[in-house]
Amino acid sequence: MSTSLPPSAVGRLHVITDFRLQQRFSHADLAVRAIAGGADTIQFREKHGGIRNQLIAAERVQSVCETSDVPLIVNDRLDVALGVRARGLHVGQEDIPVAMARRVLGPAPVLGASASTIAQAQQAEAAGATYIGFGPIYPTRSKANAGATQGLDRLRDCCDAVTCPVIAIGGITHRHVEAVLDAGAYGIAVLSAVATAANPRRATRRLRLAIDEAL
Repeated sequence: MSTSLPPSAVGRLHVITDFRLQQRFSHADLAVRAIAGGADTIQFREKHGGIRNQLIAAERVQSVCETSDVPLIVNDRLDVALGVRARGLHVGQEDIPVAMARRVLGPAPVLGASASTIAQAQQAEAAGATYIGFGPIYPTRSKANAGATQGLDRLRDCCDAVTCPVIAIGGITHRHVEAVLDAGAYGIAVLSAVATAANPRRATRRLRLAIDEAL
């Protein structure tokens, strides 16, 4: 089951909010800075704390996103995504299955799925994923269990194997953008490149310019 959402519903620059690698900015503060820099999708990821605290934090990010008309995608937590009426959900291999998430969400919301193999990407698309988050493309320390580095050749294979947009993730900086898009990726998702930058807005802007120049 594939979805009919256009690629433009996915966004090309996903900035993932974080309060684990850094504590200078809240999730909402990072979203404000990322959107000001040109992010066209915000992903809220919070794996710690109770559901109440996650809902409060996500609601604040959703308020920021709604003000700027930028989609919010919640990572992992279907209940949080539904609770704050996010534009979509992104699930990993150990989260709720894509097909089940699609049944609950219905056809309209964006549903992303992480994949590190071609088979995983194809299965996720068939189950109803709007886009595939493929990686890690480069070495990354943002996620302890990110898995083996996939590289540009594997990214290209993934892009050739599915029809939905592929968002590359993992160790991507502005210097990698052109090569990643040349390999077929529709866009990129970043965490540490923005969250741990001295100036998150400026870091996002650099990524945005790199994307625009590569298109």
